[in-house]
Amino acid sequence: MKIAMPKPFTFEGGSRAVLLLHGFTGNSSDVRMLGRFLEKKGYTCHAPHYKGHGVPPEELVHTGPEDWWQDVMEGYQFLKNKGHEEIAVAGLSLGGVFSLKLGYTVPIKGIVTMCAPMHIKSEEVMYQGVLQYAREFKKREGKSDEQIEKEMNEFKKTPMNTLKALQDLIAEVRDNVDMIYAPTFVVQARHDHMINTESANIIYENIESTMKEIKWYEQSGHVITLDKEKEQLHEDIYAFLEKLDWRE
Repeated sequence: MKIAMPKPFTFEGGSRAVLLLHGFTGNSSDVRMLGRFLEKKGYTCHAPHYKGHGVPPEELVHTGPEDWWQDVMEGYQFLKNKGHEEIAVAGLSLGGVFSLKLGYTVPIKGIVTMCAPMHIKSEEVMYQGVLQYAREFKKREGKSDEQIEKEMNEFKKTPMNTLKALQDLIAEVRDNVDMIYAPTFVVQARHDHMINTESANIIYENIESTMKEIKWYEQSGHVITLDKEKEQLHEDIYAFLEKLDWRE
């Protein structure tokens, strides 16, 4: 069975623009519902894919944070080229880390981080997550258990050099959070078992923004954009965006 791969998307909603960023081993479907919701509210939303994401996992191991950051910057530039002077950003997990990095790198109207890690996990724990992702991907492709095991054994032979670079990226962003002055909304799921939830407090306490909010979602897990409280999350993000001082 050939599975349909998610694609990057651009939803044209209006002059206000939001860059939507997915997580590590995720893809644009992580933020698609949020994008559709904001489009209906008059926002143009663009969600790029990072290299090696939304494609077979064998391609992921040959990419790294520098590639993904370039994809983020190209997404930002894509909206600029479409004539959007003011751009907000909302990112899930690694996308949240990149949202913060954008906040001290380029002009950003507002930042929403969702379940963004500020603590470093061991490479081993991260690697187990990659293996799980690869296995799930192959299952969705409809491959037999025997075929999956064969491919996984091959997959494990490829070194995953990006995990150390990913740790370095998180450490770099954490060290620079106090350089962020853009309005920021920190979103954290209470039942997030993927990251250390103390990360949310680190972001909230260290950003220099005069307008900052933090909210805990009591019934949600790590992929909060697809979880039980997603409708509430959509409304809260919209309310935050509406408070920003847009020019038009």
